[in-house]
Amino acid sequence: MEYLINGLSGAFSLLIHMDAATLSAIYATLLSTCYAMTVALLLGLPLGFVLGYCTFPGKRALRLISDTLLAFPTVLIGLLVYAFITARGPLGQYGLLFTLPGMAIGQAVLALPIVTSWTAQAVESLDPRCRETLLTLGANGRQVAALALWECRYSIGMVSITAFGRVITEVGVAMMLGGNIRYATRTMTTAIALETSKGDFAQGIALGLILLLMAFIINLMLAFFRHRGRV
Repeated sequence: MEYLINGLSGAFSLLIHMDAATLSAIYATLLSTCYAMTVALLLGLPLGFVLGYCTFPGKRALRLISDTLLAFPTVLIGLLVYAFITARGPLGQYGLLFTLPGMAIGQAVLALPIVTSWTAQAVESLDPRCRETLLTLGANGRQVAALALWECRYSIGMVSITAFGRVITEVGVAMMLGGNIRYATRTMTTAIALETSKGDFAQGIALGLILLLMAFIINLMLAFFRHRGRV
């Protein structure tokens, strides 16, 4: 029990004195997550909207692939991206391995199916009678699509926050593609795993408290979007 008390006191000391290694892990986590989410949202939101709104040959197959990728093992994502960005891979010339952008690629692959599938589900859940009513009132296809996107804006907000929370807590992809390099690619999750294995509970607890705070903020935002979506 004493080591837990010492760990907590050490954790608060690190946070109060703004320990450089702790701040570096927080910065690397937020930066790589923002990179990944930017890519995932730019690609996933249009893809999800098309899958949920439009009807075309092969739609069911694409939706099945997207839903299947929701359960894609993260270590396999790390392995595949590693094969592409390693020095001997197709993208090796860009030097992405063990960098924040390289790590963000793997995280974007992780987040993309979440954004795509759940955006499609949000669009499909809209009342089809609204579309029919707008068409009978003379609205064109672009106006109907824009209204459909506006109607599911809060659901899309929930999708984005959920994907963000999934990415920011990822360990395997960050470890494999980032290399857990101190002051460079070490994230909060990889730092917690490493420092705990070394017996340094103070930094692990400090970063764990930050993650808990982030989880609380994420859940508050989810509750907001859920409430707004029901109003």
